[in-house]
Amino acid sequence: MQNTNLAYDSKVEGEIIVTQADAVINWIRKHSVWPMPMGLACCAIELMAAGGSRFDISRFGMEVMRFSPRQADCMIVAGTVTYKMAEVVRRIYEQMAEPKWVVAMGACASTGGMYRSYATMQGVDRIIPVDVYVSGCPPRPEALLDAMIKLQDKIGRESSLKNLTARKRQPAKQAALAGAVNES
Repeated sequence: MQNTNLAYDSKVEGEIIVTQADAVINWIRKHSVWPMPMGLACCAIELMAAGGSRFDISRFGMEVMRFSPRQADCMIVAGTVTYKMAEVVRRIYEQMAEPKWVVAMGACASTGGMYRSYATMQGVDRIIPVDVYVSGCPPRPEALLDAMIKLQDKIGRESSLKNLTARKRQPAKQAALAGAVNES
């Protein structure tokens, strides 16, 4: 069932506005996403272009690119993830505050792309959970904007009150994959 309540869907009685807390919190969250750019390869150029005046990611409230994981809530993994970088990517993800989201940008971040070697991880979802995948090699800035709009829709459907207390994201899979990365 899709939650379609927005902060604007409210009942006005005099000077009092009545709405659901979930609707207000999700409306605020989805319009104030602060991305953490993890530019690992050529997809990072397209990520930078999305922030430029021609594509203007700021129209969606995402222009505040944060290079500190403690100030970001959305990691955009743009490019090839090698096993050497996997531990760093996972550590930065773990330092981000909850709730947090991940976008895998490009074929290399999603599936390893054309690199089928011992050094290349076959998708960043082996070490961190991914919310939205962007296809392409490299994907156009419009594709990233479309993915960020889909992420906003996903954020708008979440149960934010439940997430305020605790958020668990695939703990068993994460523990198993953590051991796999440490062994390689």
